[in-house]
Amino acid sequence: MPQSSQSAIAQPFDAKNFLKNLSTAPGVYRMFDGAGQILYVGKAKNLKKRVSSYFLKNDHAPKTRALVSKIQNIEVTITNSETEALILEQNLIKKLKPPYNILLRDDKSYPYIYLATDKEFPSLSLKRVRTKGKVGQYFGPFPNAHAVRESLGLLEKIFKVRQCQESFYKNRSRPCLQYQIKRCKAPCVGLVDKDEYLQDVHHVTMFLQGKNPELLRQLIDEMETASEDLRFEKAAELRDQIQHLRHAQESQSVESGSADLDVVALSDGPGVSVFSMLFIRKGRILGHKNYTSKMLLDESKEERLQSFIEQYYVGSGAEKDLPNEVILPFKCADETMLSEAVQNVVGKNIRFAHKVKTIRAQWQKLAQTNADSTLKTYLSNKENVFHRIDALRALLELPDIPKRMECFDISHSSGEKTVASCVVFNDQGPLKSDYRTFNIEGIEPGDDYAAMKQALSRRYRKVNEEPSKRPDIIFIDGGKGQLNMAIDVLNELNASDILLLGIAKGATRKPGFETLFIPDGQGGLKTIQCSSDEPSLHLMQHIRDEAHRFAITGHRKRRDKSRRQSQLEGIDGVGPTRRRSLIKYFGSVQGIKTASIEEIAKVDGISSSLAEHIYLSLHGD
Repeated sequence: MPQSSQSAIAQPFDAKNFLKNLSTAPGVYRMFDGAGQILYVGKAKNLKKRVSSYFLKNDHAPKTRALVSKIQNIEVTITNSETEALILEQNLIKKLKPPYNILLRDDKSYPYIYLATDKEFPSLSLKRVRTKGKVGQYFGPFPNAHAVRESLGLLEKIFKVRQCQESFYKNRSRPCLQYQIKRCKAPCVGLVDKDEYLQDVHHVTMFLQGKNPELLRQLIDEMETASEDLRFEKAAELRDQIQHLRHAQESQSVESGSADLDVVALSDGPGVSVFSMLFIRKGRILGHKNYTSKMLLDESKEERLQSFIEQYYVGSGAEKDLPNEVILPFKCADETMLSEAVQNVVGKNIRFAHKVKTIRAQWQKLAQTNADSTLKTYLSNKENVFHRIDALRALLELPDIPKRMECFDISHSSGEKTVASCVVFNDQGPLKSDYRTFNIEGIEPGDDYAAMKQALSRRYRKVNEEPSKRPDIIFIDGGKGQLNMAIDVLNELNASDILLLGIAKGATRKPGFETLFIPDGQGGLKTIQCSSDEPSLHLMQHIRDEAHRFAITGHRKRRDKSRRQSQLEGIDGVGPTRRRSLIKYFGSVQGIKTASIEEIAKVDGISSSLAEHIYLSLHGD
């Protein structure tokens, strides 16, 4: 087990003695710091040789030296083979999330198009997971929900197969709007023959299976037959479907055969790597996804690619619908071991390739273009943020770049459901995982001062116990009054050393005319004016606008939730069953309001005393 914090500090890690007894078998090693916190998880074909390389070499790059300097304990697990070591390594990385390993930030499931074939008239819908035992067909996965909705919209336009919920479908007495705009054939009210509808479902299936050439030939034959039989309306409908399908094929930039594969590209920049993936299914590009990873260790391109592939296809491969082939930008260190590991974890044989020709080479080039473009955008944004933060440091005459900045704002509708927001920026931009909202209670409606005071008190009452969450600067969206109130709050919480800065809108309330207020260190406030093109002002505007946006979003969610809530839900003794009985009897809450106590008591399960309580609660008496 990792050493305790005290023993680790008192006794530095004895690498020489540890290596002397280390096995040469394959396995996994875990590195810990003096506090017993995980630093890094790695695998090795030869544990002794691999771990020794950290301590016996003197030519390590600075990032690797930084890791080695923190090591106070190493644990090893011996395995039967390097493949077993790889699988164990990925399980540990996923569980422990070591800071020096490449970590994939996006573990979401990929969406599918689901065709429910257990219904008399099948329907299409978006599904996030494949449910075992559910009757129907799943098509995908798609890279994101937007790609699914785009495909569903196209299918709705061409084939008019319904996409409504079953509850909505069963309760129709007349066609809905989708029928009026020619996006559905209204099977709910019998306006389409069942055989015709099932033929449309068959065409949808062919389209989703990538059988477009075959589908076009079939539709052309059906159109000619309909024309010969003098069914001109049907022929015209089939003609339109053919035109839509041809247009869909033309808009697909690259399409070939029925290939199912992923294409991976890697682009490196200063301290960061971008992995870009294209998802090809049935010969069509469904979309792409980018992963950005900081370079915390000085690894080669081959090692970084290997780490990414291991984590994506072995560490979380069981959660994905994997293809038969993966195209890489260059050869991995051990593609055979990767294939064996995926086979053991997922039960699927995947072939890894990097030297490809014709259409695969075009896909490979396209993936690389995406990776290079994403990296360029990332670096550009990072440079802009750093430049603005450095300008803010100079403006405020700070000795160092601020590492954490927080900003507060208040939002309400005429005092209703007040919400305070707290947004966080670090030296790389917004830190959205640390954003918070505070539901404000117990104040006079519309009292922004009291709302801000409550939010600040709740946020910073334990700030001295959490050094990592302690901000360097707190921005207050307001003038001298709000800033003085914030100063009083921080003084009460023994956090007066945190720099406060008020941002007051000018008379025109337009960006670029703000006035900044900052404590002068003598109990007063001093004013700072910035020109409209000052980078530091642009940063403060960005932070303030983000706080404003987040506050409005939080307020609207809270307000809308409150307005959707039935007035009956706040009445003691009236649970879901009695609410349903009351609504069923009177038709609506308004109907209950107009009823007398005697009428309310006629509802099953409602006693005379409860009826009186309901009546008084609804009438505010």
